[in-house]
Amino acid sequence: MSVPPAPHRRVALVTGADSGIGRATAVRLAEAGLDVGITWHTDRDGAEETAAEVRAHGRRAETAPMDLGRLPAAAEVVDDLAERLGRIDVLVNNAGTGTMTPFLDLDHDTVRHVLDVDLVGPFLCGQKAARHMIRQGGGGRIVNITSVHEHQPRVGAAPYCAAKGGLGLLTQVMALELAEHGITVNAVAPGEIATPMTGQEDTDPHTERRPGIPLGRPGDAREVAAVVAFLAGPDASYVTGASWSVDGGMLRMGPQAGSHLPGDDWRRP
Repeated sequence: MSVPPAPHRRVALVTGADSGIGRATAVRLAEAGLDVGITWHTDRDGAEETAAEVRAHGRRAETAPMDLGRLPAAAEVVDDLAERLGRIDVLVNNAGTGTMTPFLDLDHDTVRHVLDVDLVGPFLCGQKAARHMIRQGGGGRIVNITSVHEHQPRVGAAPYCAAKGGLGLLTQVMALELAEHGITVNAVAPGEIATPMTGQEDTDPHTERRPGIPLGRPGDAREVAAVVAFLAGPDASYVTGASWSVDGGMLRMGPQAGSHLPGDDWRRP
């Protein structure tokens, strides 16, 4: 009687995993049994700290620098990490940037940089990862980290909102086109999450008051990572083309209100 081959160890690549949501996601995927490729832009030490946490769970970790402001070459890091780790089963497009500049004051270089990092970079990384998944066979998972601003605008964030809105619709097109290969593609849309990007590094979100968010606080990066891990795992095998908000109810209020309301009067009719 023949013995079936042992299942391969699954591999994830998480961009921008040197801190915040990216780090929490890399660690959560390691807990789920995946080896993890970690990219970083400026914080190499942070990436190595993430890698150490992954290895502490008995999983392999590889790191690589990636500057999505330098396209298309930056996307080649996907090929490099896939080769070093042997394959790629999950891509999490997490790396991102933004600006808080009034629309009339924006210059072309700033707009182009935000669109490259937040939209064109995930596009090119998604292409490369999908090609690996198709060659391997067996399908795969792509999760694009967007934002509540995939769905709602914010004053001062025109290129960021344009990029995240575009990434949300790109997610849907990818889901349609890659379904025949067994690859699911979903978006995760965080609200205010206590991370370095929001100026809340090492903050316990449960101690911060946000009257304009129905749950009354910012989110924890691990709460976003848990949703990503679900979408990357076997229980989400019939989920594709969807956007999963992780925002404490912010979208029900509108992000502008959610982050600016000073009190709880809105709770009463």
